[in-house]
Amino acid sequence: MTLTELRYVVTLAQCQHFGQAAEVCNVSQPTLSIAVKKLESELGVDLFERSKNNVRATPVGEQVIRQSQRVLEEASSIKDIAKLGMNQLNTPLHIGAIFTIGPYLFPHFIKPLQKSAPDMHLVIEEGYTSGLRKRLRNGEVDVILVSLPFTEPDVVVQPLYEEEFVVLLPKGHSLSKNHAVASHDLDNENVLLMGEGHCFRDQVFQILPNINKNKSESALIRTMTEGSSLETLCHMVSSGLGITVLPKSAAVGAIERSNELVIKPFHDFTPTRTTAMAWRASFPRHKAIDTLRQAINISKLPGISGNK
Repeated sequence: MTLTELRYVVTLAQCQHFGQAAEVCNVSQPTLSIAVKKLESELGVDLFERSKNNVRATPVGEQVIRQSQRVLEEASSIKDIAKLGMNQLNTPLHIGAIFTIGPYLFPHFIKPLQKSAPDMHLVIEEGYTSGLRKRLRNGEVDVILVSLPFTEPDVVVQPLYEEEFVVLLPKGHSLSKNHAVASHDLDNENVLLMGEGHCFRDQVFQILPNINKNKSESALIRTMTEGSSLETLCHMVSSGLGITVLPKSAAVGAIERSNELVIKPFHDFTPTRTTAMAWRASFPRHKAIDTLRQAINISKLPGISGNK
């Protein structure tokens, strides 16, 4: 039994497909399949039920997979402990951020962070909250930047700042003449949204539960034009396909690049989201975490209403 074999079975359980699991593990499908079969033979039990189109963990397999996940997490902690004796600001820091935070926050804090820790190389990536959660637990990233609420066992979560939501409109839109926009003003508008899987999409629906409920022809267009990124939504609004709700940092960046767009705040309430950083409780490089937090706190990100 090896850590590699345990990683294969955990990944296979997550993907439920040999080909996809092999791709995630960066090995060939036969290599992964043989390794899983070898572990099953060693344990004397079948860990997975296999069919033509699906792979599903058996009841005993589910128990083995849960324990394997714990073993992999503990093994990752060994690497973290070994780093404790190193200069905490002299080894790479791997930072992940969700898609609606990374592009707007990274450019603002990277320079202050490099100035305070010039020898700490940065590895940055973007992803969905669910994917970053797994990568954090597996030790594949050191710290992630996410939107609250976010909870995970054995993970420290620290709020950083609040950011307000605003409405992004084309200049010629009727609502662009208003000083501010009421939430009910959006009830009959074509509000462009992020695609499924983005937590920001869910946050917009939480604060504006009545949007996009009409059955007009624009609703058919809306379904086809849901954006995969905030930048896509900005371009759609600029093209006159609708309006959207954005974090202020993204909206400010959009109007700086296009004079065809305007930002309007809400006047009946001020919706916000809280950005937080999260890291494993076992992560030993506390100085690196503190340095990152300080760099974010002094960055001048538009829309930040106050550091936590």
